[in-house]
Amino acid sequence: MKTRVTELLKIRYPVVQGGLAYLAYAELAAAVSNAGGLGQITAMSLPSPEALREEIRKVRRMTAKPFGVNFAIGQHDRPYEHMLDVAIEEQVDVVSITGGNPEPLIRRLEPYGIKKLVLVASVRQAQKAEAAGADAVMAVGQEGGGHLGRDDVGTIVLIPRVVDSVQIPVLASGGIGDGRGVMAALSLGAEGVEMGTRFIATQECVHAHQVYKEALLRGKETDTAVIKRTLGTPARVVRTPGADKILAMEREGAGYEELKPYISGERNRKFIYEGDEQEGFGWAGQVIGLIDDVPTVQQLFDRMFGEVEVIHRRLEGAIFST
Repeated sequence: MKTRVTELLKIRYPVVQGGLAYLAYAELAAAVSNAGGLGQITAMSLPSPEALREEIRKVRRMTAKPFGVNFAIGQHDRPYEHMLDVAIEEQVDVVSITGGNPEPLIRRLEPYGIKKLVLVASVRQAQKAEAAGADAVMAVGQEGGGHLGRDDVGTIVLIPRVVDSVQIPVLASGGIGDGRGVMAALSLGAEGVEMGTRFIATQECVHAHQVYKEALLRGKETDTAVIKRTLGTPARVVRTPGADKILAMEREGAGYEELKPYISGERNRKFIYEGDEQEGFGWAGQVIGLIDDVPTVQQLFDRMFGEVEVIHRRLEGAIFST
């Protein structure tokens, strides 16, 4: 496939793997890049700059293809500057930025030729990212997993709105997990997709507990919920007793200080690493309704782009037949 996204990122297929806090490490990133997409590792889930440096070098031992480093700056209290320095020193191909104000990172990266992707959830955010110097934006609709926008706009409306509002390439995110989603995104004017939840349910996502993967396999599109809406930072999770506890506390009027222990990274890791459904929670999008297996990343790509070819031929016959 050839789009501005594949040319910008020097990848075969216009697919970017999401940052996936506490899960996006070398094994998954290398598998996605080797399959033709852009794999990523998650910087701010690592304990130190040196740990990030080692993870970057580990990816390089596993693939010669381009990969990225994700900086989730909006969800971490600690400084990111020293971590960003490592990404620059290691001459990574791509940096993606989620949450917070991307402008300081974009300015810091500008002299080094590193491609800059910014996750957005609205037209205004996309326009600000473009003005700041982003090379592309990833627009996430309300179906997505993890942190979302506050406007509850679905992917099918958000993508053409963003495409019409900026000149840089747009990737669609939220609700995409197969070839049908890729073709839908391209039809809406996007030039690629970002997928998160679908990559958790792969064999190379080795850090995700089997209980977490089984929840994604078992769940329907109705088995997710949005937590932290009362805090102004809505985020979609798979339904677990731990997530239901958070929702109940929000309904009862709990404030940030009361909620803090329950929405922490520690509680997130309790579920995704230990499989503790009672105490923990895990991010997931509505795309879980489309997940029914745990393939290798290569198998997933082969199937997705086989579907893309079939859909392309079908549409070509349906629309252009005489």
